[in-house]
Amino acid sequence: MPQLDHGALRTYIENIERLRGSRVLVLAAVHLDLDLLPPLFEHCRSLGQCERLDVVLHGRGGIVNAARRIALLLRGQAGHLGFIVPFHCQSSATLVTLCADEVLAGPLALFSPIDPQLSGQDGGAISSLDIMQFGAMARDWFGIDAEQARSESLSLLCNSVFPPALAAFYRSTQEVQQIGEELLACREGSADKRQQIVRRLMAGYHSHNYALTREEMEDLGLPVRRNPAVEAEAWEISKLLQAHIGGDRRQHPDACWHDALLATSGSGQLRRRAADGLAGVWE
Repeated sequence: MPQLDHGALRTYIENIERLRGSRVLVLAAVHLDLDLLPPLFEHCRSLGQCERLDVVLHGRGGIVNAARRIALLLRGQAGHLGFIVPFHCQSSATLVTLCADEVLAGPLALFSPIDPQLSGQDGGAISSLDIMQFGAMARDWFGIDAEQARSESLSLLCNSVFPPALAAFYRSTQEVQQIGEELLACREGSADKRQQIVRRLMAGYHSHNYALTREEMEDLGLPVRRNPAVEAEAWEISKLLQAHIGGDRRQHPDACWHDALLATSGSGQLRRRAADGLAGVWE
């Protein structure tokens, strides 16, 4: 595995702290999961309660309930919580940012919709939006009457998706809606506005992989801001993360890799994964 330049990472963190007058935590993970919570908690304890905390966030998705607990932990750590997003911040990582007072997004910041995904038998995934749009597809593509499309869509879906799994999928959709509104309630805003933002993030786009820009996130009513000086430092951190976090950085399939990183100006940890699929080891 290539060696991470910890000295450079520390320098970039300290530079952001000087520019922002805050404490800075870097949170990077290929997949947000509940196992991130204990080491994240320890880093929060070492920082202590902060007047201002900025989290440089790098992630491509993960478990919704892990995203919720991570967001609530960070939210309780600071009077003013900011997220700095230089590049990847997709799916459940986008969900985490909903609790922020401020999101500094760089030119390449990638957010995405937060609609739940159902794993398919072939290793693919079905979005909740795919299910919701089934009737509209039958009407628009095949000219089926809207009433007939509604009556037949459930029967057709139950023939291809085990009914209890379909009901569980519905419950997960309700759960994401609830969590999104809960995190948005951490800052000011009406209940109607919170509901509107979450529904837009869940069903307002035609693909789970739609790459939302910072401008589109701002248009939703989220507190997205610009800060070119901070963006420049955060991009340097992102380049380090891109080079060291993720299985695609391995030289061969049996090699170990790092799938997560937590760092402050005073300490840092990497989680190492092995090809055998066993639990990661923090080092």
